[in-house]
Amino acid sequence: MKEMISFLIVVTTILISCSKENDVVPTPSPPVVTIPDPVTPQNVRTFMIDPYATDETVALFYNLRKLSQSKFAIGQQDAFNAFYGVSGNSDIRKTTGNDPALLGSDFMFITDKSNNGLSNNWFYQQEIIITDDVKEAYSKGMINVFCWHLREPNNEDSFYASDMTPEQKNTAFRSILPGGSKHDWYKLKLDKVASVISNLKDNNNKLIPVIFRPFHEFDGNWFWWGANYCSPQEYKTVFQFTVDYLKNTKNVHNILYSFSPDNTYTTTSAYLSRYPGDGYVDVLGMDNYGDFNNQGVNGSNTANSKLKYLSDLAIEKKKIAALTETGYHVTSTTPAIPNWFSTYLYDAMTKNNVQLAFVMFWNNGNGGYYVPTPTASNASDFNSFASKPKSVLQNTLPNMYVLPN
Repeated sequence: MKEMISFLIVVTTILISCSKENDVVPTPSPPVVTIPDPVTPQNVRTFMIDPYATDETVALFYNLRKLSQSKFAIGQQDAFNAFYGVSGNSDIRKTTGNDPALLGSDFMFITDKSNNGLSNNWFYQQEIIITDDVKEAYSKGMINVFCWHLREPNNEDSFYASDMTPEQKNTAFRSILPGGSKHDWYKLKLDKVASVISNLKDNNNKLIPVIFRPFHEFDGNWFWWGANYCSPQEYKTVFQFTVDYLKNTKNVHNILYSFSPDNTYTTTSAYLSRYPGDGYVDVLGMDNYGDFNNQGVNGSNTANSKLKYLSDLAIEKKKIAALTETGYHVTSTTPAIPNWFSTYLYDAMTKNNVQLAFVMFWNNGNGGYYVPTPTASNASDFNSFASKPKSVLQNTLPNMYVLPN
């Protein structure tokens, strides 16, 4: 027995000795190298699609990219005029105590065939309300974004493909192509857009920058510019013409242009299938309601994976990434989802180093809301979302219209 113990002691000593001789000293982790952003206040114009953009528009482009590296701005469509209940302040302000950081508007009524420019005309009155709201938002340092629910070119009654005949669906978008039967009609609509944007001025007579996202959600088929009604090249051609006409022909230089499909794309290559090119896009956007439509954690993760490739693509291309529309519509028959804002949406927008400049909620109306009012059951959830480290409302939005030194 003693011999066995002695043997074990010797073996153990040898093993310990060998272990010490073969100890591997841990290699220190290499220092994290932060690659400096190639876009600087001095060279930022070279990364924009309009080299003649106004100084405030250049600053907005630069500051949105900068903001997205650590935070995102929160906004709502028609925030000052689409209220769930009594009118007054924006519903975001009613619920949080602060205005949204960006305001969404629409050219729909402005370019309507019935807008005759007379003071007693309802459509012209809406134009004045919209443009006044843009000016108010800018005076508060907010960001202005325009979409365009353009009525179809035949009867100009609707923007929904479901309201059109099969023949109209198949010809409407193609008719506004250069050389098409409705191309001059489309140019007249762009003339109106150009006139309005060129007259958006602050109290110092300086032009107000806007983000414009024409023909959004084009990968679906609910609008007459949807994927079933034009080829990828036809879509690109109209998008390119729109930018060139406003920028070069009409000399409008206070626009950032946004590419804003819906959420059907699951890969970078698919997302770019109708992309008009880096020379025509400042903002890479995505509208996404579906993945947040009561899909829980799985939907949030799916949205996050899409926003991740969107974010990475914007970083690669030196563009701005954004969740250009989203929301969950709460109505009398559709109750709020617990933690929809503070968990599902916030996680989708921030996990995996996703960098987004802003999120836009759709408007509230008498039939339901996307942003809760103070008495709504999910008001505390929205307040929690708006108080998160990366969330920005108007009160914490940096000056977006001056370049840093």
